Amino acid sequence: MFPALNTAVSGLQQFQQDISIIGNNIANVNTSGFKTERMDFQDALSQALSTDPEIQIGSGVATAATQSNFATGTISSTGVATDLAISGNGFFVVRNTTSNAQYLTRAGDFHVDGNGYLVTADGLRVQGFSDSGLSTLGDLKIDATGAPSGATPGATVASYNIDSSGRIKVTLSDGTNFARGQVLLQNCTDPNALAKQGANLYAQTAAAGLLSQPAAPQSAGLGTIQSNALEMSNVDLTSEMSNLITAQRAFEANSKIITTSDEILQTLVNLKR
Repeated sequence: MFPALNTAVSGLQQFQQDISIIGNNIANVNTSGFKTERMDFQDALSQALSTDPEIQIGSGVATAATQSNFATGTISSTGVATDLAISGNGFFVVRNTTSNAQYLTRAGDFHVDGNGYLVTADGLRVQGFSDSGLSTLGDLKIDATGAPSGATPGATVASYNIDSSGRIKVTLSDGTNFARGQVLLQNCTDPNALAKQGANLYAQTAAAGLLSQPAAPQSAGLGTIQSNALEMSNVDLTSEMSNLITAQRAFEANSKIITTSDEILQTLVNLKR
């Protein structure tokens, strides 16, 4: 087959995928904690036309990798006490109570369920120090458990807030204050090695180089937590529209190569007439 056809087909395939990635970025422009992605290209294996002298021609393009930009997105105030945003490095850790699998996420749109647990929209429980002594890892719960000995028996939770270090500070109906637990963060050396699971979740992998266990915000290179706020998508819509135009033009250029190659082949076929 005419080599230019294969070369152009590889271009069409790769730029079609590039347009899909750009489209996904644009679709998630309002998704909390979403990180924009890009496609990296590399040239395909060249064809050797001769060895003396050495003459090679390219055979198209291939995908080298897809990369996510984990820069912190804009932090938007919501006024909801359970909305949390990470300013800096790190991920929240959440647990699926059915499978016991743990995942990482940057989306902090949490709420308190009917049992008092801090959970995601899908019911996954946020992890951290689950006791008032801040020593036991587990599901975070907001209730009166662990209240100081001087608290009135039967006192209930009147209010709570989460500070920049992730401590859940509870005020009881009798005015007693204490730390009920602490939201912890997880970090890794290569976030792009995490496996995307959908629903704003990442599965942990050995290649990502995770910390041995979650750590407190503002430690081990981790960022701070901002409560009553959410981290928005870091998609730059203007850049994505520009990238879309570039990818579209590249797709059209490769389709033109196919058209031109077809015309050359047609000319060759007609030489016999």
